[in-house]
Amino acid sequence: MKKEDLFRGALEAKKKAYVPYSNFHVGAAVLGDDGKIYTGGNIEIASYSPTICAERVAIFKAISEGAKKIKAIAVTGDAKDTFPCGVCRQVMVEFQEDLKIYIVNSLEDYQEFSLEDLLPHSFSNEDLS
Repeated sequence: MKKEDLFRGALEAKKKAYVPYSNFHVGAAVLGDDGKIYTGGNIEIASYSPTICAERVAIFKAISEGAKKIKAIAVTGDAKDTFPCGVCRQVMVEFQEDLKIYIVNSLEDYQEFSLEDLLPHSFSNEDLS
């Protein structure tokens, strides 16, 4: 898998976001441990609480379709350098396998991070032992 394919998935997913209230589009694409790319856009609900971020849409789609872990995620939004929220970072902890996180503005303009970079001292299933 080329990282550009992951970036394209996120950029395309951003176009499909359902954001009638904020009009702030976010797209995400994840690479599952099964080698497939899963995409998602943010989905807003009028009462806001049930709104779901693009990252969680893509991750939950991957897991619900058979992936056990995610190896990479690309995130893009209407603002330059759109980063995942805290809830999405915590979900990444649950399903990650040596996760690479790409913050994508275009195919040529991106940054790469580890999960430790974005969520140091995270809480995981290991903390429950």
